[in-house]
Formats: sequence, C-alpha cells, structure tokens
Amino acid sequence: MKNKDSSNPTPSELAILQILWKDGPSTVKHVHEKLSEEKEVVYTTILKTMQVMSEKGMLRRTAKGRKHIYHAAVNQDETQDALLDRFLDKTFGGSASKLVLKALGNYSASKEELDQIKQFIERKKNK
Repeated sequence: MKNKDSSNPTPSELAILQILWKDGPSTVKHVHEKLSEEKEVVYTTILKTMQVMSEKGMLRRTAKGRKHIYHAAVNQDETQDALLDRFLDKTFGGSASKLVLKALGNYSASKEELDQIKQFIERKKNK
C-alpha cells in the first residue's frame, strides 16, 4: 500500500529518485557516486535514506547476491505532478500563468523552447 509520504519526497529523497528515474535500478554505491558529483555526501546517510524510502513505499529493493538493487516504486510523472500542484498552490495561489510569467521573466528561454511553448498554447486554444 502506498504511503502518503511517497508522493511528498524530501529534497534528499527527490535527488535519489531522480537518479533512479534516469539511470534505472541501481545500487546504493551508484547513487552515492552520482550524488557525490554535486556535493559531499556520506555513504551511510544515502544507505539509510534509501532504506527509509523503501519502508515508505518509494523504492523497492531486490537482492542480487550480496548487493541490493533499488528501483523507484513511484512514477516520475505522478510525483512531479503532485510536487508541482503543491508548489503552485503554496507559492502562486494556484495560478499557472503567474508561475509561467515568473519563470519566463527570471530565466532565459531558447528560441526552441519559446517555439514549443507557442505550439503548446496553440494546441490548448484549439481544444
């Protein structure tokens, strides 16, 4: 049964999930190496976090010899949708347009990205 915490990962849990979503099933060692590329992290902290995530239902663990392989048990799109919904509600009062305008005002978008946004808006208009 999915725990309500599984749709509300902490920043550390989300970083681990992002590695598993991108790289697929992995050992703690692999996740530790990937996280260590960005900042110094302690192996045992990653191990404990992944064990807790497994208890929460966010990860599944399978034994392969002496190694444990961890798999993301939560869907990337569903998790991102839940996080975005909470962020949008709490930060922008539920206004998608305020979020988009803020993002486009604060960050540079490439011509290709702007073209994709325009195409998306046109598709939405025509529905």
